[in-house]
Amino acid sequence: MSRPTSEVVQAVAEMAGNVMVLGVGGKMGPTLAKLAKRAVAESGTDKRVIGVSRFLVPGLQADLNQAGVETIPCDLLNESVLQQLPDVPNVVFMAGRKFAATGNEPLTWAMNTYLPGRIAEKYRDSRIVVFSTGNVYPLTPVAHGGAVETDAVAPIGEYAQSCLGRERMFEHFSQRFGTRVALIRLNYAIDLRYGILLDIAEKVYSGRPVYLTMGNVNIIWQGDANAIILRAFTHCQSPPICLNLTGPETVSIRRLATQFGEIFDKKPVLEGEEVKTALLNNASRCHQIFGYPRISLEQMVYWVAHWVKIGGPTLRKPTKFEVRNGKF
Repeated sequence: MSRPTSEVVQAVAEMAGNVMVLGVGGKMGPTLAKLAKRAVAESGTDKRVIGVSRFLVPGLQADLNQAGVETIPCDLLNESVLQQLPDVPNVVFMAGRKFAATGNEPLTWAMNTYLPGRIAEKYRDSRIVVFSTGNVYPLTPVAHGGAVETDAVAPIGEYAQSCLGRERMFEHFSQRFGTRVALIRLNYAIDLRYGILLDIAEKVYSGRPVYLTMGNVNIIWQGDANAIILRAFTHCQSPPICLNLTGPETVSIRRLATQFGEIFDKKPVLEGEEVKTALLNNASRCHQIFGYPRISLEQMVYWVAHWVKIGGPTLRKPTKFEVRNGKF
């Protein structure tokens, strides 16, 4: 996941200055930072890669340091600490809050909407690639192939609404200061330790029910998603460019459960029936710019199945992709 392609190496080589990843301690941050650092090394430049997080996961900070990523422990909601962060010309903003958003809505809004405004103001002179989410779209008819960037947004629930707030903050400050921004609406990145495929594979393997009401999803390998994030710096602009980021397929949950059942020689337990709408992104524009993902859906399925069979470690963070009411 952190092995750079020639396109990533070229994109990093063309960057003017260092790279900072805000919220590096999440599911994707560590591999993104390591990818950037390896691309720097292969480009023959001396750019710094800096990761900022509270570093709540034991050993993560040391692991990143060992990989050559400089780290700064920081609670980004602490204004005085935030203002002490170094100025860098290239910023990835991936801090945010989703799970447990229901029940602590004020913190969710602070992380997903207030903080982006503070970051957008502080780094007004930088290029900023912003992690957003396809949850800003409404549920769309499966037959339509997913929402495109020009479709009207209609977020369901406070988590999704706060994520739209994140986008609006970066749009506002981009318009005010001319900040070059790329808004990346991601659905859904996976690796072997977490993601929709793992959720389904574990349920099939253990005989737990797989719910079908959210009958279709989009999936992309985390390494492919990270590569596009770094390449997106060359496309930052004001007003911001908005790109859906996911794989090319509309993936059937029923079909995935059936396929895992065949691999495990277990009959999947399926509950409910597919609804004609789902949370789906159409990433055709992204694929036109960056090309199709390298890792195929079939490859991901077989990798995850093997991982479950051997009892590989997981992050124990279910995606809750089944949720249709926006309450995560």
